[in-house]
Amino acid sequence: MIGTLKMHLTQGIRSGSETMRNPHKGLQTILVALSIGVCSTAIGQEGPKSLEEVVRAMQQERQAVAESNREREQRFRSRETDQEAELNRIRNQVSEAEAEASRLEDLRNQLDRELEELRNQLAEREGEFGELFGVARAAAADLEEQLNDSLISVQYPNRGEELEEMAQSGSLPTIEQLEGLWFTLLQEMTEQGKVARFQADVIRNDNTSTAETVARIGPFTAFGDQGYLVLNDNSLRYLARQPGGGAVAAARRVLDHSGPGVVRGMIDPSLGGLLGLVTQKPTLRERVDQGGAIGYAIIVVAALGILLALYRWLMLTVTSMKVRRQMGKHEPNDSNPLGRIQAAYEEHKNESIETLQLHLDDAVLKELPPLERGLNLVKVLAAVAPLMGLLGTVIGMIVTFQAITLFGTGDPKLMAGGISQALITTVLGLIAAVPLLILHAFASSTSRRLGQVLEEQSTSLVADAEQSSR
Repeated sequence: MIGTLKMHLTQGIRSGSETMRNPHKGLQTILVALSIGVCSTAIGQEGPKSLEEVVRAMQQERQAVAESNREREQRFRSRETDQEAELNRIRNQVSEAEAEASRLEDLRNQLDRELEELRNQLAEREGEFGELFGVARAAAADLEEQLNDSLISVQYPNRGEELEEMAQSGSLPTIEQLEGLWFTLLQEMTEQGKVARFQADVIRNDNTSTAETVARIGPFTAFGDQGYLVLNDNSLRYLARQPGGGAVAAARRVLDHSGPGVVRGMIDPSLGGLLGLVTQKPTLRERVDQGGAIGYAIIVVAALGILLALYRWLMLTVTSMKVRRQMGKHEPNDSNPLGRIQAAYEEHKNESIETLQLHLDDAVLKELPPLERGLNLVKVLAAVAPLMGLLGTVIGMIVTFQAITLFGTGDPKLMAGGISQALITTVLGLIAAVPLLILHAFASSTSRRLGQVLEEQSTSLVADAEQSSR
């Protein structure tokens, strides 16, 4: 079959020249060749035996193709009919929906008009009751805010839920809500004048919660086993730092008091404001830490100066007591300055008055330096301490201006460190200078008084020697 097809195609191609001369004849020849090939394929492996068989095969194939085209055309037409029907159905649905939307729009407008009429009727019938209920809602909102910050709410929890619902409601309050508002107001007023004890969960400083007995004085103050309590998110918590001055002892007396009689205690009239300031107040150690290295240096200077001044004052006081005891004796004693001067007198009393006076003056001069030893150092430390405080002040102001240069003046906390250092070092310098100056004054006066006593006794011995020589 393939060979036959090639032969017919070759004949068709050879007839190309004829096609150029007679196009119809050449085209007919090529179509006959292709038809023979197609028919040969349709008939089977055997080629066509005659031209009539080829013609019949072509007719059969044309009939099959025509039949297939008619079926396809029929299917297309049936589908077109179905699509038109579906389109008509959808158009009907759209029309029905538009009609329903129009009806609903008219109904909504009608209901809006009826609602507006009912509102007008309600406003007319409410009359003065509308203002009354508005006042009740405002009172409920104010009371609910007050209960959130009240210590009494710890003893009576969940009192503000109904008040919050009433305050936020847009409808008229019910009789039960009005009675609840009245009862809560009365309860709050009554409990504000009582000293009560109740069990409550208390948060300790280590963030553990325990059930403890709490004493409450009205809405002002609450006490626990470890001191004062503050309200924190509807729960009680111990202050991170308890107030001093016997306040904790007074709170414990109130907590332990159970019998008749009166016990004195302390309350916070600001409803927790003053107790909150106690936790923000720095301790002495924190104040010293704010002074920095200069502050610690001032403390070291002050400690050394005070110890030295106390030591010298104590030694001069003991020496002064020994000198007073020696003044009533004529036997020399080397344990005190006056005794050593008397020993020098006994040693040189047989010499001339001028020589004796010179020896006694020499003995007095030898005793004065030990009496004045260390006093000049105390005086220097008393002068250095405020200068160191001034140095810390200057350094603190430099730190403050650096913070202002970097971050501006928007946040005062950024400048607080430098200002604290400046002020604390000044205070420490003055605190160190005051006791040093006082101790130096006492020690110097004691030393001068002893020097005067030694000079008086020396002069007295010279006078006695001169009188005895006569």
